[in-house]
Amino acid sequence: MPLVKGPGAQSVATERRRRARKIKPQYADGELVQIAVVESQPQADFIANLLLEEGIPCVSRTSIGGYSPVIGAREICVPESGAQAAREALAYERPPG
Repeated sequence: MPLVKGPGAQSVATERRRRARKIKPQYADGELVQIAVVESQPQADFIANLLLEEGIPCVSRTSIGGYSPVIGAREICVPESGAQAAREALAYERPPG
């Protein structure tokens, strides 16, 4: 098996690789900081995807069991360097009317 792909060889981008390519390095440094608390895993997934589109990595965890997938409130945490950008990305003001 060759160590280098030959000409014309295509590498298959996995979902993990596609997600990693979206992360901006300037938002990936420092300790994890809690920026939000949501009521369910679907809400946490929605926020995680929203932040990923901005280039901000995040994790969700429960306050009871750490990173286990249980039912209930989830804390959304991002690295310190991305905390301000994440708060701005999640800030929403309803248009007047």
